Amino acid sequence: MQFTFASVAALVGSVAAHMAMIEPCMRFNPNCATKPQLPAGVADYDSSIKNPISYNGPFFKSDIPWPEPVASWTAGESVTVKFQPGGAAHGGGHCQFAISYDNGKTSAIVHKVMEHCFFNGPSTSNEAEVLSYTFKLPADVPAASNAQFIWVWTNAIGNRELYTGIADITIANSGGSKSYTGQATIFPNHEGYDTIPEFGGDYTTGLSLYDNAPNVTISSSGYTADSSSKQKPTTSKSSEPSSSDSEFETSPSPKASVSFVVHNAVKVTSSSESETPSSKAPSVKPTSNQGADGECEPGTLQCNDDGSGFSICTWGKWSDEFTCAQ
Repeated sequence: MQFTFASVAALVGSVAAHMAMIEPCMRFNPNCATKPQLPAGVADYDSSIKNPISYNGPFFKSDIPWPEPVASWTAGESVTVKFQPGGAAHGGGHCQFAISYDNGKTSAIVHKVMEHCFFNGPSTSNEAEVLSYTFKLPADVPAASNAQFIWVWTNAIGNRELYTGIADITIANSGGSKSYTGQATIFPNHEGYDTIPEFGGDYTTGLSLYDNAPNVTISSSGYTADSSSKQKPTTSKSSEPSSSDSEFETSPSPKASVSFVVHNAVKVTSSSESETPSSKAPSVKPTSNQGADGECEPGTLQCNDDGSGFSICTWGKWSDEFTCAQ
């Protein structure tokens, strides 16, 4: 097997720091200029924030939100996303920027930087040339007090990896839009999605996966797959595809809440057998911090009466109950 100098340099960079979003501040990034206090149940900021996500793990490093939003955006106005300098940029690649209303379970693209993310053109460098992107948030993105902004990057050079970030934001919209339709976010190089090979100088590598991503309609009360959706991204498996964020069923919650879920929670192993990976819920003790008006202290956890599940307080409201893993 032969390696170019650029590939070797990128592989060396893969053991160093990579890229991380600092504005809006992605969940538990210690390197943001300003950031909220950690929520209850989170012991420390994430020192591995620049590492890629694991191939068969969750799409984001944490399902627990900041106890307060890190940015306030307005639909139809320009927003700026910034990245920390000094990270390994792997010669660029494809970046997606998306909005979610269900804690990242389903998200719709609001901006993309294809081929040369972090650079001004083709490059074999590990040092980013571009560390911020400014774009207009679509005018029909619905208002929400607990939305999420998502960044997903597939690198051009080096190990086939995937980098993601999720930040908790608020969105204002004076126009009263109730829903937004855009392409669904895809997660190449992750279980259930195709692997995009090293670009090898061809920056169109993998673009068809993004072009063929299905449309999804999202709102602060749920989402529906768009009837005009394009073909769903194919998987790298010969068996039935694993469930993805455009396949599961969901019902709008009767109250404002944040859902803590793991993507691709059901992996189809054969036509008759499936396994559901689980993650242990935090060990918590019952607490009564809910005021007479129904509000609670952001970031706190609360067990149910029999200890079989728990809820988490986000922006003063209790989430729906989640079952503790056995």
